[in-house]
Amino acid sequence: MTDIACEIPTIATPTDRLVTPQFARLLVMVFGSGLSMYLLTSVVPLYLAASGSGGIGAGLSTGAMMLSAVAMELLVPAMLARYGYRATLGLGLVLLGAPSLALVGTSSLPLVLAVCVIRGAGLAILVVGAVALVAELTPAHRRGEGLGVYGVVVGLPAAIGLPLGVYLTGVVGFDALFVLAAVASLAGLAALPGMPRRSTEVGEKQHVKVLGGLRGSGLLMPTFVFAAVTVAAGISVTFLPLASHSHGVVAVALLIQAVTAPAARWVAGRLGDRFGPVRLLAPAMLLAAIGAGSLVFIGSAAAVIVGAALFGIGFGAAQNLTLATMYDRAPKSRYGQVSALWNLAYDGGWGVGAIVFGFVVAGTGYPLAFGLTAGIVAVAIVPTLKRHAGDLKVGL
Repeated sequence: MTDIACEIPTIATPTDRLVTPQFARLLVMVFGSGLSMYLLTSVVPLYLAASGSGGIGAGLSTGAMMLSAVAMELLVPAMLARYGYRATLGLGLVLLGAPSLALVGTSSLPLVLAVCVIRGAGLAILVVGAVALVAELTPAHRRGEGLGVYGVVVGLPAAIGLPLGVYLTGVVGFDALFVLAAVASLAGLAALPGMPRRSTEVGEKQHVKVLGGLRGSGLLMPTFVFAAVTVAAGISVTFLPLASHSHGVVAVALLIQAVTAPAARWVAGRLGDRFGPVRLLAPAMLLAAIGAGSLVFIGSAAAVIVGAALFGIGFGAAQNLTLATMYDRAPKSRYGQVSALWNLAYDGGWGVGAIVFGFVVAGTGYPLAFGLTAGIVAVAIVPTLKRHAGDLKVGL
């Protein structure tokens, strides 16, 4: 009886309470790191465009950061298994925050791209580690809700940082924003003590390669679907400030998109726990496709703003639904792999989309390029419709 009693607190805490002290610390940390990222997401492309690098330079800056994140994400599961959560996440906070200080006073394209590469590595460590830790700290029957809460907190920096960064460029200047971004990430180091050091399940299976064991796992379909919608997300936040002549419209659109996405992420988590996440994917992708397509009418403020709302809802819902589907199809020992794979889709789609769009728009103009982007999202609806009733059968 003594042994059983000693084990009860460990088992009961995550079951009885969704937001534990450890989960709360994690949320504080991801808020700061997210603010660091989103303050500069649209600002760095503007910074390069103002210095004469144009749309290609803007696309390269976003692409460099996200593709660097993709490369690092392949390594993060092994880092978590070897060094644990605290040390790994601490490294991510430093790599994401400190390099932005190097941008103060210079807009040299090689330097900016180098900073983006380093920050991308930090971002990869943080997102993979944080998402894996969310899955570990929340009970399976409330995982969708837990991911929804996490999504809301992650989305708040986007809601604040994306429009605020664009607005503040004309108020405090670029240099002050670079310092603020550094402080926001580094402050998260204070939240690390008290968070778990390592996974509660240690073993050889934790060392599974990110891209290994995917055949027959059911992870490929949600990965592909999510990558398609992140292509549009990366393009919108990178090029909307450049495509529109009104910074006011851009700020409002980015704010609406950033607010609707986390709200939809939380609602989708609640509904996904009840009805199954796969069932809701097709409607989410349809909304995202319509929202992305609205940018064809880039000269209409109403189209841009309404489209941002629709895309935000679809994108936010897709974030939760694809990740919840992947966790449902994987054992706990492979949560690190699932987190890395999902974030590969996120950052790979975001980065590749921004780079390719930068070259495409130079030859087609913004309306047609935005239309092609919407087409990519629309195509991804097809595999979401090929599901077994109740998602009882693992597909791809």
